[in-house]
This record gives sequence, structure tokens and C-alpha cells, in this order.
Amino acid sequence: MWPTSESEVVDHAYFKLEYSEEHEQAVWVFYQEHPNNLKGTAERKDNFKADDKIPSRSAIPTDYAGSGYDRGHLCPAGSMKHNQEAMDRTFLMSNMSPQTPGLNRGKWKSLESLLRTYATKRDAVWVVTGPIFEDKLGKIGRNQVTVPGYFYKVIYDPSGSGQMIGFIFPNQKIEGELSSLIVPVDEIEARVHRDFFSSLQDDQEELLESKKGDWSSWSIETTEQNRLPSGQSIQCNGIAKSTGARCRIKTLNSNGFCHHHQTQVGGASIQHNKVPSTSSKGRCIATTKAGTRCKRQAQSGRSYCWQH
Repeated sequence: MWPTSESEVVDHAYFKLEYSEEHEQAVWVFYQEHPNNLKGTAERKDNFKADDKIPSRSAIPTDYAGSGYDRGHLCPAGSMKHNQEAMDRTFLMSNMSPQTPGLNRGKWKSLESLLRTYATKRDAVWVVTGPIFEDKLGKIGRNQVTVPGYFYKVIYDPSGSGQMIGFIFPNQKIEGELSSLIVPVDEIEARVHRDFFSSLQDDQEELLESKKGDWSSWSIETTEQNRLPSGQSIQCNGIAKSTGARCRIKTLNSNGFCHHHQTQVGGASIQHNKVPSTSSKGRCIATTKAGTRCKRQAQSGRSYCWQH
């Protein structure tokens, strides 16, 4: 279930990760938001320490000292309340990445909180998260920890027919809505050169990863505290794609958008860097292990994608 890797996967029982010696942080961290993990009395001790499971040695807490960057959790401490060992392991430096305070304490934290609410109300979801080493912001500390330009989260809910959604966050304070950060999961995979849910059936994986996730179907932002007082419905501010006219649906949501148009909250999306120009519109001609044709885009001037 966890992503493909180019180096050894480190198993911490409650989460797994692939560590980059070059960047002194995880390329990805894979964990589960589970209702049972959110219950318990484990205390947050902020006991940051090096990860002894990393053969080349991980970054150390003092690498971040005086840098102006937070030790940003990839697997959140708040998602591991069920026992003290699980909570403490989230403070290993292999689970940290340099984040601006505006991101770590802002929209990054907001999405983590919303995912916990979703897991509590619905069921367990799988999360892959990590840095994107484009537009790097320099290096910090004795171990030269790379400061990423972006971060990503990919969330997969396997219940029912399954649904998936991906986000890319610039490493800065974000003023817009979370919905403006949604991108197709395929875009994230192309930028980090990893395949996140390769164990899924090829047709299901292609369906889930090729399109932007529907934010409203997750029922995360449209919670009771975001609803207008009873009887005070208003016309949705969304624009219908079919007509280009304003949506006629009445909504109780305080953000002014019905459940169909939650992705339009906050106006124009933040502009992300596009997939590097090595990609093209041609489809890779390789055959997967399952015997089906690869769904990824071939590199420019070639018949195969980066993976093949």
C-alpha cells in the first residue's frame, strides 16, 4: 500500500517513511488517520531526537536552531494519541521537515485537524505526505537540511468505491482556502517521482489520480460550525461550468458556496509550478506488472515515463 521508493523504507510501526540522505529528511511519510488512534491520553512532550534507524544518521534537533523554520511534522503528533510510544515517535527528526511558521501553524495545521475530524466522523483514511524539492529555499544546520519550496499531502479513503484527493502547499503563509491547493495526484507523483498507491487496480488508480479530487465530497469544510443560522439560506456564489452563470442553488454554508462549488471558495487558485518540461502529452508505452499499459506520460522525445 505504501509508496514506491528508491531507498530503504524505514518502518516505525505507526508510520513508514523513505529517508533522503541528500536532503536530510523524508521523501515521503505514510500513515493512517484512524479513529482509534485519535483516542487516548498520550502527552505531547516535544522531545525531538535523531532517528537511530537511519543508517546514514538523520538530521538532529539543533539543525533547526536559529533558522527561523519550524520542525514541521509530516506524520502529526495529534494523530497518534492512542499510546505514548506512538506519540513520541512522531518527534523523531526523520519525521521533520523545515516549514515556515506561517505554513506549519496555518493551513498545514488546518488540514491535519480537518482530516482527524473526517476520520472520526467517517472512517480511517491513508495519508502520504512530504516535501517537494523544487524552488528550494536553501539549507540549514550543520547537516545541511534542505528547505523545500513546497509540500504535498495525498489522502485516500478506501471505503465504498474509494476517493482520493491531493494538495500542494507552497512553503509560506497561505491566505486562500484549502480548496485552492487541490491538484491531481498524478501531478504530485510526477514532481516527486514516486507512485503512491501502486497496489490499487490500474483502472481504479488511473481514475482516482488523474483528476482533481472533489473537495465537497469529503464533507470536511462544510461542517455544522460553518453553517448560517437556521432559515438564512443564500444564493450560492459559485459559477456553473455548463453555463458560466451564477449557481442558482440556495446554501446554508457561511462561506457562500453550495456543496457543488466548494472548490471555488477563495477565488483563483494559487499558481503552482508546472510539471517540469521533461513531460509531454504522449502516453508511456511500457507494460505494468499487472499486464496493462502504463498510464503515465512519456518524457519529452521518448516513449517511456520516468518510472520505466
